[in-house]
Amino acid sequence: MISEDTIEHYNNRLNVDLNNVKNMTTTQKDRVRHYGSQAENLLKNKDFAMFVHHYKFELADNIASLRGHSVEDNLQRVALCNELVGIDGFVNSLKRAIYWKNRVGNNEMPNTTNN
Repeated sequence: MISEDTIEHYNNRLNVDLNNVKNMTTTQKDRVRHYGSQAENLLKNKDFAMFVHHYKFELADNIASLRGHSVEDNLQRVALCNELVGIDGFVNSLKRAIYWKNRVGNNEMPNTTNN
């Protein structure tokens, strides 16, 4: 059974049109900034980074340890490579959230040029 916390977190995910920053409401921009800040905090967490890298090294070791060329070995290699790509995709999604936070934040900068 899905818990209420899981449903709440799912409903609070970021779902705004990031291609139209100029047309975003203030609430949407605030959500993009908040989401990006959370992603930034996660990426800056040294413990998180250590565990991600250790997991990637473990996957790489498992791939390297597969010496055979049987169908089962090849399937295992593909599965491990997919896990590795998934980790990279997750980290890239965090980086993308930070990029959008900065982009939304930069659009809000007042023009301070002196004439």
